[in-house]
Parts: sequence; structure tokens; C-alpha cells
Amino acid sequence: MSKHSPFSPKPGSPSASDQALQRAALALQMQRPGEAERLAAGVLKASRGNVAAAVLLARALMLQNRADEAIPPLERAARRGNNPSVETLLATALAAVGRRDEAQDLLRQATARRPPFPPAFVEYANQLAAVAKFDEAIAVLEDGLAMSPDIVDLQFRLASLYIGRNNRTEARTILLRAAAAAPARHDILAELARVMALDGEYAAAAETYRRVLALRPDHALSRANLGVCLMEMGDRDAGQASLREAMRGRPEMFGRAILSLAATAHGRFFFRPSAAAKFLQA
Repeated sequence: MSKHSPFSPKPGSPSASDQALQRAALALQMQRPGEAERLAAGVLKASRGNVAAAVLLARALMLQNRADEAIPPLERAARRGNNPSVETLLATALAAVGRRDEAQDLLRQATARRPPFPPAFVEYANQLAAVAKFDEAIAVLEDGLAMSPDIVDLQFRLASLYIGRNNRTEARTILLRAAAAAPARHDILAELARVMALDGEYAAAAETYRRVLALRPDHALSRANLGVCLMEMGDRDAGQASLREAMRGRPEMFGRAILSLAATAHGRFFFRPSAAAKFLQA
């Protein structure tokens, strides 16, 4: 009869490397990239062909603004097979260090693979939009949606680009569909509210911003935008209170709050920033 060490893994249980990668993934979720880097690097040192370890290591490095160090392990992983997930992450790292042409070549390759990998389409569109190639970015997302019509991330990004091109009717149609499919996505609701506000539908926009804040009470931009909608509806006191709440503890919101006060029909204008600050902090 064969004997087994009590320290041997049970049949079917995760190996030590799998356990380390699970801890690395959890560390990334908990915003501990240093710990994730250490764990993934340890697995990759023992098994240089471990693609999952290379991806986790690269993500951890990129979260620490070390995209240049993330490129070599991703390049090695990409050479091991046709993996659009690896190619997309590698393209993100290449763009982060200024190698945009290489990144876009890689994304063209990733978006040509079948079955389609939706995140590659989103990243490709983002990189095109970053260099003001908006029509090309829209075309990429439309191609992606033609093959994967129910992917909410594709819908959301395409709607955002449509808004930038002032095609609000198409954007609204897409956002309503995306919001129905993913009612807990506060970013989709916020973008839908923005379209409503741009169309002058301030009451509907305000109600939608309230839905955003029910999901994310700390979403300062939506709270500021709610304030704008309330002021446009003539409820100056409630609008100004919303702007004050949005700015509380967030000095980066000061410029946005002043602009909101000055730009609305029922807002206020201040000649001195100090006067505006005093008013908003009252």
C-alpha cells in the first residue's frame, strides 16, 4: 500500500502556485499591488511559462505606475499563444510608456481574433480617442457591438463617444438599453443623466442623478451636477446646498463648483475667488 505524506496536497486541491496566484488576485482587489507583485513574481520565477502569473504581475506593476517593467513578462506571455487578454494588457502598457503605434498594431490584432474579446475593442477605442481619432474609435466599438451586442461596457463607451460627437439621440438609446441591463452601474446612469441635462430635461436628469447617488453617495461629480439641475429648475437653495456638499472635503471640486454657479440661469457670479470660496463653504 502506498503511503502519502500528511503534507502532500489532497487530490483536487489547489497547488501552492495556484494558491499564491489566488492571494495575488485578492491583493489586487484590495488595492495592495506590492503584495500582489511579490506573490506573482514568486510563481513566475518558479514557472516562467505561467501566463496567469505574468498577467497578475503586470497588473500589479501597472498599478504602481511601472508600466515599463510590466512589458517584458507580458511580451513573453504573448509569444506563448494567441491570447487577446494578454495582448490587450500589453497594448495598455505599451501606450502608457508612449509606444502608441505598437500598442495599436497589437490591438488591431486582438480585435481581429474570434471569438471576439470585448475589452480589446474598448481599449482600442480608448487609445484612438486619446489621439482625437474619434470617428475611428466609434467605428471600432460599432464593430465590437455588431459581434457582441449585449456587452454593456461596449455600449457605455460608444455612448460616451457619441455624446462627444453631439449625437445625443443615439447615445440616449444606447444608455437606456445599458441601464436596463445593468441597473446597478452608477457610471451608466450618470452618463444618461448628462444626456438628459444637455437636452434641457433637468427634472429627469435630477431624478437620475439621485439614482446615481443612491448607489454611490460619494460620487461628487454627480452631486455637483444634481445641484446644477436643481438650480436650472429654479430651486436655487437646494442646488447650492448640493454644490456645497459636493465640494466638502474635496478642494479639487472648487473650480467645478464656481463654474456651475456662474453658468446656470439661476446661479451666482463672483468677481473674486475668495468670495466664491466663502459662499461655498458657508
